[in-house]
Amino acid sequence: MTPQEQIQYENALKRVKKVKGFYTHLIVYVIINIMIIIVNIQNLDKEESYFQLENFFTAFFWGIGIVAHALSVFGPNLFLGNDWEEKKIKELMEKEKSEQQKWQ
Repeated sequence: MTPQEQIQYENALKRVKKVKGFYTHLIVYVIINIMIIIVNIQNLDKEESYFQLENFFTAFFWGIGIVAHALSVFGPNLFLGNDWEEKKIKELMEKEKSEQQKWQ
């Protein structure tokens, strides 16, 4: 495997781990919130509606966390393009190289 292929492989591995972490987080979110719904329904008094604000606090605020996690995993490619990171690295390396040449 060439050094470039090794770097690509390592980047792909990091990306897969991030995506896997997000899906794990999402599955835990769904399971826990289903359990909360079941407990809340069992604790309802007769004639009491489930649709009360306090029954949705956990799902709502944790949902904000899920959205933030999704943006951290999938967002950079949406906002910065597929090759932005590589281009930025090359740009910074070239800048550093030109600065070193100035001082020599």
